[in-house]
Amino acid sequence: MAATQDVVAAGDGLEPVLVDDADAATELVRQEEVSAAVLPGDGPTGVRLVALDGEPGDVVSALSLRPQVELLDPADLSENLRFVVALAFGLVFMMSAVGSGNMIAQNTVQEKQSRIVEILLSAVPARALMAGKVLGNSVVAVGQTAAIAAVSVIGLVVTGQEDLLSVLGAPIVWFVAFFLVGFVLLASMFAASASLVSRLEDVGAVLQPVLWLTMIPYFLVVFFTDNQTVMTITSYVPFSAPVSMPVRLFFGEALWWEPLVSLVVLVVSTGLVIVLAARIYAGSLLRTGARVPLRAALAAARR
Repeated sequence: MAATQDVVAAGDGLEPVLVDDADAATELVRQEEVSAAVLPGDGPTGVRLVALDGEPGDVVSALSLRPQVELLDPADLSENLRFVVALAFGLVFMMSAVGSGNMIAQNTVQEKQSRIVEILLSAVPARALMAGKVLGNSVVAVGQTAAIAAVSVIGLVVTGQEDLLSVLGAPIVWFVAFFLVGFVLLASMFAASASLVSRLEDVGAVLQPVLWLTMIPYFLVVFFTDNQTVMTITSYVPFSAPVSMPVRLFFGEALWWEPLVSLVVLVVSTGLVIVLAARIYAGSLLRTGARVPLRAALAAARR
């Protein structure tokens, strides 16, 4: 009817059918040609709904007036999402670092145990040998991380999560950058630690400090993701910055200059660790038998 045409037209998803009077509208309902008839009424809404044998919920919902909602303190992201994002970043970094680091350590010890390292050192310096191990595994680890990031982006696009993708895009890029430098830091420590022993049975003992430095920051970020003080501190610690800073960027809690400063601190720290690790690696690689003390390895590297 013309009296209720505007009401029906304002309902989302409704297709109005115009009739001359109430009797014609009721007849269409009886013949099941329309879901319901919207007629003038005496209630607060000014209309009444005529249906055949049950209340048409979709029509009622479409005709219901929805007030405009204004939030004074809107929550950007839920606590569950905070935990999931921190867990995802942390798990990718920790699993890649530990997996590739153990591979570097085992290869180093196997080369010492089989005396292949003596042949290798006759062709290349010890530092170049360590650099090849670290860089080779870094390329593989970063490639895996980039593939995971690409799959995540594709998944968000396919599932229609463009809003989340727009928020997650920049943190993923920062995560890959931090991951590259942070992985080199830990890989150098794995290689240097493994060079101190000559048997695979002794690898676990020398790798314990490196494993703790890898896992403790991960657990700190995951379990204290809602603690601003802890997250701020860990975003500048070299061992936890690759996870903590991208998480803070995702939630918009870091200023624009903070990731730059954190990355510089991580790069400088990685450079210092590489220099120290290379000296340990060169000073202990040819020494077999018992575990080589750090002082002895450093002293041998000076000669």
